[in-house]
Order: sequence, then C-alpha cells, then structure tokens
Amino acid sequence: MQCPNGHTICVVCKSKVQNSCPICRQELGNIRCLALEKVAESIELPCKYHYLGCQDIFPYHSRIRHEENCKYRGYNCPYAGTECFVTGDIPFLVAHLKADHNVDMHDGSTFNHRYVKPNPHEIENATWMLTIFNCYGYQFCLHFEAFHLGMAPVYMAFLRFMGDENDASKFSYSLEVGANGRKLKWQGVPRSIRDSHKTVRDSLDGLIITRNIALFFSGGDRRELKLKVAGRIWREQT
Repeated sequence: MQCPNGHTICVVCKSKVQNSCPICRQELGNIRCLALEKVAESIELPCKYHYLGCQDIFPYHSRIRHEENCKYRGYNCPYAGTECFVTGDIPFLVAHLKADHNVDMHDGSTFNHRYVKPNPHEIENATWMLTIFNCYGYQFCLHFEAFHLGMAPVYMAFLRFMGDENDASKFSYSLEVGANGRKLKWQGVPRSIRDSHKTVRDSLDGLIITRNIALFFSGGDRRELKLKVAGRIWREQT
C-alpha cells in the first residue's frame, strides 16, 4: 500500500500503524503500489526448512505452497499415549521418545512381544504400548492398543515408519498372533508418521483382534489377556 505522497508499507504493517503513514502521517487509504508488488513477487526465498536440508528456492507464494508439503518439514511426535505437540527431525524425535516418554528401543527386524491385561473385559480406548525398532538404518513404531469398533471391543497392532511416505513404501511387515494350533496373521506396508496415529487406527490398517479371539488365544479360563504378537520387518526388492 502507499500514501498520497508515495511512501509504501505492506498490508500487515498498515494495520499496526492505525492507517497513518509512519513517515508523513498522511492517511494511507487503500492505494496499492503495483510496481512494488511485482518486485516483491519476483524475489526468490529459500524454504524455511533449509536448516533441515531443503535446498530449494521459490518465489514468495510458491514457497508457501511448497513448505506445506516439504519433505524436510518436521515430524510430529508419534507417541499416542498422551497428547504431545513436540515436532522435529527423526534423530530428535527418537531421543525425545526415549528421554521424555520412556519408550523401549530395540535393534533388529524380528520381534516377539507379550501383552498382558488382568481384566480384559474393562476395555476402553487406550494406547497400551509403543515400541521402537531400529533396523535397515531406520526406525519403526509398533503400536498396540484397545478400543471399540462400533460396539465390539477389539485390540489392534500396527507399524508406523519414522520417515516419509516414499521411504515407507520400500518396506513391508507382518504381525501374527496365535495359540492352540490356530494363527491370525496380517501383512502390510508401514504407514509414515506423516499420517497421524488416529488416521492409521481409524483406517483399520493393521492386525485387528476381537476380544473373543484374543481370549481364545490367551488360553486358561479366559479371565486374563495374554497375547503374544510376533512380527517381522523386511525391505522390498526393487
């Protein structure tokens, strides 16, 4: 914007000076300086995530669109037990999960985890466990939780990849649970932590175990949940 004497000010700052030119005190009005707008549009700026590795440079408006989906933008903390607003790159989040959420870290691409709950009939929407696995130079988040699917109580296990969608698509994983000569198995592609925990859970993209089947696999008098979930992560051949 410009005042009658030709002094210019951006529209954001115009609202801060009560519509009075800070140089000559004339009323600013609504006169646009089109020439300066053209100059501003031609200026190229680096992505605000350049400190995380992005080397791209854009005109102002293109830069804003790029930053919304820049692959170098920070990731949200994948911990789902409590609401956490921490963001950062992957090494920072791994350290954060270990220090602030006491998440278990394991090396290797195969695992066996046992989940025990004394009274499985008291099922509520709850995240029970998050475990991080380091393999192939990346980190994977194993989630296991209980919630209601409609009126039915279920347990769900699924894997998320600590990185972007392109790298996540290079891997597959399997989860299985069983006992008494029966087995229930899931195979899929880990979802990037760009997808929120709730998005993945609500899409049912993982191993779903109804309570009756879970108690059958637990054995005994069906009064205690004792599930053993085995899994494997592998890199797909390209």
